[in-house]
Amino acid sequence: MNAITKFRLVNPRPEVEIHLPDGRVLSGPRGAAVGNFLEAAEFPAPVVAADVDDELRELTYPIKMDSQVRPITMSDSDGALIYRRSLNFLMEMAFADLFPKAKLTIDHSISFGGYYCQVSGRKPLSDEELANLKSHMQELIKADLPFEKKEIPLQEAVDYFKSLGYDDKVRLLNYRRKDYLTLYRLGERMDYHHGYMVPSTGYLKWFDLFATNGGFTLRFPRRHAPTELEPVAAYPKLLNAFRQYGDWLEHLGIGNVGALNDAIQSGRAHELVLVSEALHEQNVAEIARQIAAKSAHIVLIAGPSSSGKTTFSRRLTVQLLALGISPYPLELDNYFLSREDTPLGEDGKPDFEALEALDLARLAEDLEQILDGKKVRLPRYNFKAGKPEPGEHIQLRRGQPIIMEGIHGLDPRLLPPMLAGRAFKIYASALTQLNLDRHNRVSTTDTRLIRRIVRDSHDRGYNAAQTISRWESVRRGEKKQIFPYQENADVMFNSALVYELSALKPFVEPLLRQVSHGTPEYIEAKRLLAFLEWFLPIEADMIPENSIVREFIGGSVLKDFTIWKHK
Repeated sequence: MNAITKFRLVNPRPEVEIHLPDGRVLSGPRGAAVGNFLEAAEFPAPVVAADVDDELRELTYPIKMDSQVRPITMSDSDGALIYRRSLNFLMEMAFADLFPKAKLTIDHSISFGGYYCQVSGRKPLSDEELANLKSHMQELIKADLPFEKKEIPLQEAVDYFKSLGYDDKVRLLNYRRKDYLTLYRLGERMDYHHGYMVPSTGYLKWFDLFATNGGFTLRFPRRHAPTELEPVAAYPKLLNAFRQYGDWLEHLGIGNVGALNDAIQSGRAHELVLVSEALHEQNVAEIARQIAAKSAHIVLIAGPSSSGKTTFSRRLTVQLLALGISPYPLELDNYFLSREDTPLGEDGKPDFEALEALDLARLAEDLEQILDGKKVRLPRYNFKAGKPEPGEHIQLRRGQPIIMEGIHGLDPRLLPPMLAGRAFKIYASALTQLNLDRHNRVSTTDTRLIRRIVRDSHDRGYNAAQTISRWESVRRGEKKQIFPYQENADVMFNSALVYELSALKPFVEPLLRQVSHGTPEYIEAKRLLAFLEWFLPIEADMIPENSIVREFIGGSVLKDFTIWKHK
C-alpha cells in the first residue's frame, strides 16, 4: 500500500531540466532547443554545440527529457571544428553569390589559424573583390540567417549537385552507403558538409580574408583565444609544399576522395601506391642532395607526433649513404637534465617537452668538440633513474655529419649561432591531405591521430580510447613547441600519401568501434568512423616495406635500421 502512494503514473511535466558538469541546473519547456537552455547561463567561450547524454548535438537539438549536458564551446576541439566548418559554408555561399561562374577550393590549414583557398575558372580575386567577399560575408552574419538542415534522398542530392556542375561531389556520392544525405541550406543554395553546424550565420563573427600567392587565406580564431585572430605570419615554405602536393595530385590524376575511390575500384590501387612512394623517394633523395651540396655538419629534423619523422630520417640516411655520406645519429633524449632539474608544466609535473628540459650547454659543448674531430664521451639518459649517465665514446671522421631528430630541431634556441649556422634544418609532417571534395577538407591532424591509434595499438598495447585521451595533451605541446618554428626549416618534407587513409582504414576501424559509449572518447571515435566511411580500403600487402605507412601499420624494414657508428 505504501509503494502505491510513492510510485504512480503521472502526466509528463511541462518543463524538463538539464544538468551541467559544474552542478548548475537549467529548467525550461519540454522540447525546447538545447541552445535555448544554454542561453540562460554564462560560459567562458562562445557555445556552438552540446554533448547531450554523451552524444554530440547541434544547438537546435530538442530536449525532451531531463538530460546531462556539457556545453561545447569554441575552445573545445569539436567546437572549433564546428565553427570552422560553418564559416567555410558561409564563405562558400557568399562566394557563389558574387562569383557564380568560378570555383572555390577550401584547401590546406595554416598554423596561425586559417585555411588556404584557391580560385579556379577565372583570374585570382583582386584586392577589391576580396574586400567585397568579406563585406558580403559580414552582411550575412549581421542578418543572422538560419542554416536550415534537410535530409533528402541520395539520388535527389546527386541530381542537385549535377545541376550545379559539382562533379567532385557527384563522384564522392557514388560511394555513399546510405540512401539519404543531410544538406544545409543558406538562402537558395545547399551543400553537404561532413559534420555539424552552428544554427545561424550570426555565430560567425570572428574571421578575416587576405590575399595569398594567387589565392587567399581565410583566418579564424584558435582554440586558446576563441574570439581573437592571431597575427598573420608569412608561410612561403608551406606554400611551396602545397604547390608540390598539387603537382603530385595532378601527376596521379587524383584530385579528391571520389577520384581515389574510382582508381581503387578500377584496379589501379597498386599503381597509385607505387607512384606515390616513388614521388616520396624523389623528394627524400633531393633533400639528401641539398645536404650534400651544402656540406652540412648537422642535420636537424623536427615534426609533430605521428608525422613519420622516424621513417623519413632513416630513408634520408639511406640516401645520404648512397651519396657516400655516413651521418651519425645523435639522440637528443640523452641530453635531458636530471629529473629534479626538469622544469614543471602547468600541471605541476615535469615537462619533458620543454626546451629547458635539455642540457643545452652540454649539447653545444659536445657538438663543438665532435665537429672539431675530437673524441667525446656522450651522455646516456637513464629514464628509470631520471638522470644522465656516461655513455659511449665517439670520434667522427672529417666531414661526417650529425643527424638529430626531435621536437626542438627548429627552435632557434636549441643551438648557439655558430653551430646553428652549420646546420641544415628539416620540417617533416603530414602537411596536406586529399580532400573529400573542394569544400570538405580532410584534416591532417585527423590523419596523424589515425596513424597514432594504429601504431599505439600494436607497438604499445594502447586501445583507441587511451590514444584519443592523450591526443589533446600531445596537440598542446605541438602548438607550443613545434608549429611556431616550422618556417625556420631549410626544407619541408610532406609525409602525407594520397592513398594512406584507404590503407589505414582496415586497421583503425575495428579499434574505433571498441570505444565504449558513455566515455569522453566516444564522440571522437564516432566522428572518425563516420569520416572513414567515404574511403574504399586497400590491401596492406600492396604497401612497400620502407613506406612511411609501414611505421604505423607494422612491417617496416626500417624499424630496426641502424648504420655502423665510427668511434
